[in-house]
Amino acid sequence: LTNANLTGADLTGADLLNADLTDANLTYANLTNANLTGATFQGANLEGAHLARATLYLANLTDANLSGADLTDAYLEGANLNLVIWSDTTCPNGVVQSTECPRTAAG
Repeated sequence: LTNANLTGADLTGADLLNADLTDANLTYANLTNANLTGATFQGANLEGAHLARATLYLANLTDANLSGADLTDAYLEGANLNLVIWSDTTCPNGVVQSTECPRTAAG
């Protein structure tokens, strides 16, 4: 799925274990409850994406754009968050921030 255009796609509950979504456009995609364990989102555009309750364990989000994304109750433990763009991002704990989010809802 490298360079895929998935703008507005409904991927609710999708199992994308170890998927390669490098440079993919997932603007406003719905990834609620998706299994994204080990997935690569390097350079991906996730602006406005819904990632509530998604599992991003060990995912690579280097250089990803998470502006306006909803990560409520998402699991980011072990995720690579280097150079992620954070702007009005709803973090796993429900707090909207423009800086790096904690990796768990409790964090």
